[in-house]
Amino acid sequence: MLNNAPALELDEVTRRFPARGAPGALFTAVEKLSFSVRRGEFVAVVGPSGCGKSTILNMVAGLDRPTEGRVTLGGEPVTGPSPHVGFMLQKDLLLPWRTIVHNVEFGLETRPLNGAQRRERALAELKRCRLLDFAERYPHQLSGGQRQRAALARTLAIDPDVVLLDEPFSALDAQTKLVLQRSFAETISGSGVTTVLITHDLSEAVAMSDRIFVMSERPGRIVEEIEVDLPDRENPIARRALPRAQDIMSHIFSMLHLDEKVDA
Repeated sequence: MLNNAPALELDEVTRRFPARGAPGALFTAVEKLSFSVRRGEFVAVVGPSGCGKSTILNMVAGLDRPTEGRVTLGGEPVTGPSPHVGFMLQKDLLLPWRTIVHNVEFGLETRPLNGAQRRERALAELKRCRLLDFAERYPHQLSGGQRQRAALARTLAIDPDVVLLDEPFSALDAQTKLVLQRSFAETISGSGVTTVLITHDLSEAVAMSDRIFVMSERPGRIVEEIEVDLPDRENPIARRALPRAQDIMSHIFSMLHLDEKVDA
């Protein structure tokens, strides 16, 4: 990877898919989409349902390819799944027959590491995620929040340059979500990894990110880029309470015309 290149860049990206029930027809998920993410930056992408947010993550992860345009990681074109990218979904997807430490080791099994090296790295990530005492337990013995922290440890264990988060807190109750957001923010800031968060939760986007990209309805385009000029990214609970955070949320709320949809 080129040291002076952005960690991630989308350049005039369009993605079309075959339309269901209409042979030969296409629909456009995202169109002429361009943005870049600096190394170590945490960005959030928000927008209406169906605007192509998950399509973006799939292309960055190399699970899908643009119809037009280019996606690059560290200046290198994305042509398939990359060992430099960690991808975390809404569900933790922990393997129920493996202990937590063996789940964290899972992504390392394709790396040139022996068993002792894999275990050492897995335990280090569990310690960073404050789960070291649960290393030998099984997923069903952990709470939902603990399972998501274990999933983050598994993601970070592969030492990615970029981590993609696809609504990782959406299935949690409100209190657990707040606690876990702070835990994630502290852990990710400590790792220095570049992070892209997809979320429908505007307060979450403001509380956790350095910048927010706001997307239009399909075909998705970036309609505004917002600098989140707030202190203490490692403490989203405190950030949320700041008057400036409320101003940013209100602005995005208005941009997405959510007030009109509520009135309707």
